[in-house]
Amino acid sequence: MSEIAVVQRSLSTQNRRACVNLSPFTPAITQRTGDKAVVRFSEFFVAAIENRNTRNAYYHACYRFLLWCDLQEIMCISEVSAIHIAAYLHTLADYFEKTTIRQHLAAIRSLFNWLVLGHVLEANQAALVRGPKYDLTRGLTPVLAAPEVRKFIDSIETDTSVGLRDRALVGLMLFSFARVSAALTMRIGDYFVASGRRWVRLKEKGGRIHEMPVHPTLESYVASYLDTLGTSNEPSMPLFRARASLSELKAQPMDRSETYRMIQERVEASGIGGNICCHTFRATGITIYLSNGGTLENAQVMAGHRRLQTTKLYDRRNDSITRAEVERIRI
Repeated sequence: MSEIAVVQRSLSTQNRRACVNLSPFTPAITQRTGDKAVVRFSEFFVAAIENRNTRNAYYHACYRFLLWCDLQEIMCISEVSAIHIAAYLHTLADYFEKTTIRQHLAAIRSLFNWLVLGHVLEANQAALVRGPKYDLTRGLTPVLAAPEVRKFIDSIETDTSVGLRDRALVGLMLFSFARVSAALTMRIGDYFVASGRRWVRLKEKGGRIHEMPVHPTLESYVASYLDTLGTSNEPSMPLFRARASLSELKAQPMDRSETYRMIQERVEASGIGGNICCHTFRATGITIYLSNGGTLENAQVMAGHRRLQTTKLYDRRNDSITRAEVERIRI
């Protein structure tokens, strides 16, 4: 039996599920490099990257690059040079933002470093390549004004478990600054009572546990939603569950694709317009908090950011001032 088959048979059920989006499993150029390269390539995405979203993003970035190498008639990965990588990044400039291009480069660097450690490559050619420079001082995520948020939430029907679920999920991202990935992994036991009040427990990037007290409005949203779940309120059950029909839920947790579709449908129904995404509500919550006198330091703790600079990207308090000043230009 080949090494490839051994690796694929030895994957646990959880890892197989994590690799659902990693098909086809290995690019042709990797296979031409040899069985050792294929095994090492598979190990990188199964064992070296814990976060599922990072794993999927890195896989698609690396697969896209290796497919491009294939089209350039590069026979194996060991033939890839820094010039090839730099040329590839230039081709991405017509399709992606600089931040995305830098993510692609980070993925390629990490994969090549893993191949070097596995003695598939002698050197990491990607380490010689510099990504595009950018100085981001303002976040790119669309942010809603408070009246728009209220209009959006008020447009969600509250006579079905699906509507109550959607309102609770949006409220969690808005009032607890939760990332959608952390929200979707919550269990009912992660919505708990401590010191006489409700808290939420969020599993953040890198395995960090972040706990936040629950806003009174969010508490009412979640309470109304949980009442519709009836007897299926075991602590180990998913908090936010996938839709079984237009008005009913099933026991399985929501996934990101269903959440994205839900947000788009709700945006259209609310009539607020704009390029709204899941992250909009986290960004909006932080922005409104700062606009109402909150401090950057507290916002950093509440959002679970490692660096204050990241929190500053959500500070849009000067937007209205900037516009007012621009309107002074009268011709």
